[in-house]
Amino acid sequence: MSFSKQASPSRHWGRHLKQHFKAGIAAALLLGLANTAAARTVEFDDATVQELEAAMAAGTLTSEKLVELCLARIQAYDGQGPKLHAVMHLNAKALEQARALDAERKAGKVRSALHGIPVVLKDNYDTADMPTTGGSLLLEGSIPPKDAFLVKKLRDAGAIILAKVNMSEFASGAPKSSLGGQSLNPHDLMRTPSGSSGGTGVSVAAGYAPLGLGTDTGGSIRGPSTSNGVVGLKPTHGLLSRSGIIPLALTYDTGGPLTRNVADVAVVLNAMIGEDAADAATKKSVGRTEKDYTKVLNPTALKGARIGIARDFMGDDPDVDWVMESAMANMKKAGATVVDVHYPKWLLTARQDFYNAVRYPEFAVQIGDYLKTLGPKYPKSLAEMIDRTNTLQSPRADGAGPNTVRWTLFRRELDSGTLQDYRYKSVVEHGLPMVRQIVEGVVAADKLDAIIYPTSSKKTALLAAPSEAPGSGGGTNLANLTGFPDLIVPAGFTGENLPVGVSFFGTAFSEPKLLALGYSFEQTTHARRRPVHTPALKDAKVNVPGAE
Repeated sequence: MSFSKQASPSRHWGRHLKQHFKAGIAAALLLGLANTAAARTVEFDDATVQELEAAMAAGTLTSEKLVELCLARIQAYDGQGPKLHAVMHLNAKALEQARALDAERKAGKVRSALHGIPVVLKDNYDTADMPTTGGSLLLEGSIPPKDAFLVKKLRDAGAIILAKVNMSEFASGAPKSSLGGQSLNPHDLMRTPSGSSGGTGVSVAAGYAPLGLGTDTGGSIRGPSTSNGVVGLKPTHGLLSRSGIIPLALTYDTGGPLTRNVADVAVVLNAMIGEDAADAATKKSVGRTEKDYTKVLNPTALKGARIGIARDFMGDDPDVDWVMESAMANMKKAGATVVDVHYPKWLLTARQDFYNAVRYPEFAVQIGDYLKTLGPKYPKSLAEMIDRTNTLQSPRADGAGPNTVRWTLFRRELDSGTLQDYRYKSVVEHGLPMVRQIVEGVVAADKLDAIIYPTSSKKTALLAAPSEAPGSGGGTNLANLTGFPDLIVPAGFTGENLPVGVSFFGTAFSEPKLLALGYSFEQTTHARRRPVHTPALKDAKVNVPGAE
């Protein structure tokens, strides 16, 4: 089914783009930057947040111009060109907010290292000034009563929420939704961008914004990271608040960043960590976070490190295996020791059943809790959601329409049992602690700093291929079963020029170690490449002062 962004009433961004680009856009793209001997010119969509902040601090860039550059790429690649179908709602006040932040900077107030930086959000993060729909026609137009905790933290840090982006509907299934349609992979338009944070992965890879937020319940940050060739972090459960995020299964759910480089993950983590009284899980993080995650970044961190390679998740695809072997060779060259590790066979067999025993019944209950916070015209339970889907049998004139795979899954979730069911309780009370103990034991037995594995054991699938359950093709759901962190870093490309990511998996609150190792690997390999369908726009460059 083809979805037209121009026609969809859920996307009012087209009108706003025309307003933003009336006059002077060419000048905005050129930036008017001074050429100095000490400056280094970088392509806008390759720049790090640190480089963008340095340019703004020196006066060679403003937040307003930065937003204009982001909007230019959205116009070029989402509303026309390859039509990636990632953006659902644009912030109509983004330029106004950017100008206000520029005025603050000029007056000597810089809120944080994210001051004036545009960010895109997966459309399951509550925003009080834009709709939050979970990608679903069932929540079309829903304006939550307040921002999600993480959204407020970002705004307080001076970030600009530029857009809400497409996702797998209610964060499960293929990377399409009844309201947002099918997002496309900017590396290969016939390949999936993966889900459920597919719109965020596409947006970051295509340069719509330097940073994006996704959510992860079984691999939903990590799949889009590897498929779109960007960096992503599924943090330790409890490091970041989930309040104000549409739930899928709170035992596993977490928000997290997708970025173009590892350093930017550290920058955005600094702005988002903190205990939230509305999310009891964040109590686990008290006393276990870094004051500044950028301080742990070390280009030589691989030297002397012990890395375990989980070969249980190799052997499915020779292209992916080649990239992994190359990655290991580079780690060894950088001074790391790499040893084979294996998980118990029963765990590899049982992990999907463990996952589903919790995921399905929790959604049936927890989505109802969220729906009760919305206005009277929206459904108030999963059963009511199912009833309403039965009245939506065909596409609307604007292209929005049935998402049959996800809507069919609603019935399985409704019939999956209760939170008092023995199947649910046995996994939560006994199965998950056992999985945590096994992973901790594997790490301790070989004195490992991290376990690596291919984030997806197979190359990025064609759009027409049947979608698999989260974690079924690779090792991603072990991070959700344990609650442990998993950092994805671009590792290389297949023979078909599809990106492959490597996962750095560690124990609870080991983000500093994973960021150091991931940064070292990134600086050793520099494997990330711009997607072929979203090339750099002419003259959209940034001069970074003080760099050679």
